[in-house]
Amino acid sequence: MSNEVIIGIDLGTTNSCAAYVEGYKDGAPSVKLIPYKGGDYTVPSIYAIDDKGNELIGYEAKRQWQLNPKNTIYGAKRLVGRTATSDIVETMKKVVQYGVKPSGDNKEVMIEVAKKELTLQEVSARILNKIRDVASNYLRVPVNKAVVTVPAYFSDRQRQSVKDAGKLIGLEVVRIINEPTAAALAYGVGKNLNEKVVIYDLGGGTFDISIIEIRNQVFEVKSTGGDIFLGGIDFDNAMIHYVLREFQAKTGIDLSTDPVAMQRIKDLAERTKIDLSAREEAPFNIPFITMTPQGQPLNIEMKFTRKLLESLTSDLIDRTLKIVAKVLVESGLSTKEIDEVMLVGGQTRMPIVQDRLTKFFGKAPSKGVHPDEAVAIGAALYAFSLKDDTNLKVQLLDVIPMAIGLEKADGQMHVVFGRNSPIPNAKQLTGTTSVANQTELIMRIYQGDHEAANMNEQLGEFTFGGIRPGPAGSVKVEITFDVNVEGILKMEARDPDTGKTLNTTVRVTQS
Repeated sequence: MSNEVIIGIDLGTTNSCAAYVEGYKDGAPSVKLIPYKGGDYTVPSIYAIDDKGNELIGYEAKRQWQLNPKNTIYGAKRLVGRTATSDIVETMKKVVQYGVKPSGDNKEVMIEVAKKELTLQEVSARILNKIRDVASNYLRVPVNKAVVTVPAYFSDRQRQSVKDAGKLIGLEVVRIINEPTAAALAYGVGKNLNEKVVIYDLGGGTFDISIIEIRNQVFEVKSTGGDIFLGGIDFDNAMIHYVLREFQAKTGIDLSTDPVAMQRIKDLAERTKIDLSAREEAPFNIPFITMTPQGQPLNIEMKFTRKLLESLTSDLIDRTLKIVAKVLVESGLSTKEIDEVMLVGGQTRMPIVQDRLTKFFGKAPSKGVHPDEAVAIGAALYAFSLKDDTNLKVQLLDVIPMAIGLEKADGQMHVVFGRNSPIPNAKQLTGTTSVANQTELIMRIYQGDHEAANMNEQLGEFTFGGIRPGPAGSVKVEITFDVNVEGILKMEARDPDTGKTLNTTVRVTQS
């Protein structure tokens, strides 16, 4: 293992990035980002199939997006680990041009692209494979192992989906770590710090906030929260909906049913949003967007100001700050006790985001990490710390983002691990049989913070078989719940009177 390269991968909703440690410089690990063609360090997390049937990933996929929107998949990370019937999948169907549908019986989300049906793990696997190939070509060695980051607010099933995507391409995901924790590593490794930091991570598709105490090489997460359906894509959508409303009011034409027009508006909305971080106003012009019924070409000719963009998106920023306030209360810290506020994710470049955070914390955010690169750098540092021949020893003390528990007879959730419980963590519960000669025990496990179990996300149904027959209540079953360092749950049961382990089958409602 010592000579193997383990890379760090930030598998983002809109862009992905990879890094590795090439050795030591002045006694500290030297991290290098892995360049993509043309010197860029990020690869768009986009997958497409063109009209000749070729698979395109990254920039190649992005370049043909306007002309081929139905067969171009973006933002798929938002769907990972979701059941096909979830509200989030319904919401996504309304904003993407590609097909999203349930599979046969197990309610997996399938993506329809160029007459093919792909699972989300297959889409993630192709993007991971592209990153791995770029890394292998650059490093001139095969890359078979990686530390991959996920939003802190990813559930057990979503984390498992990322591991499964790695398995599909023979990439061993040696560890999954949370994106804000990785950013804290990029900021703090090797600096002998003693600080409490807030990582405010507003990326393309997800929002995460973690409060982390750094004590030299120990990184302890105090509390975490987030919304995996809040990010730059939603800021773009607010602009797109405004443009559609204005155009329809002026011309009576609804452009939302025209995939190519929608793609042109989406591209320009993203570019204009970025421009408005550096200037106060920007033109929003698209020639020949459509035709009148009489065949006259129509253009979009508008102007966006920074103020207009801020008014269209203020509710999104409010949502992030409500989560920040809640997570701060859960950490037991006041704003005055926070030493630094770090910004991660491209959307944090928006000036109003920085202004609102400055007001909230009473101090300007730190420029201590690069918003697009910190997560990959932190993942690479952690990957390096796992090798045999390293003297970099990093200790991560992370937490569970949402409660894990089981459904009680009355449908309420019996919490086994509360929200923000430290991981790794193990707990035991002892149950008894409820009917005579019962040989099986079935448990439904959920993750979420709702009191009613079925309002949370079902992680799976565990069946423990091989229970000794006997009168009701006479046979005990001892169940161990074990959440590992990656936030993934394992369960086992045994008969405490005989010491015999019961056989377990798990039916996980896969993504």
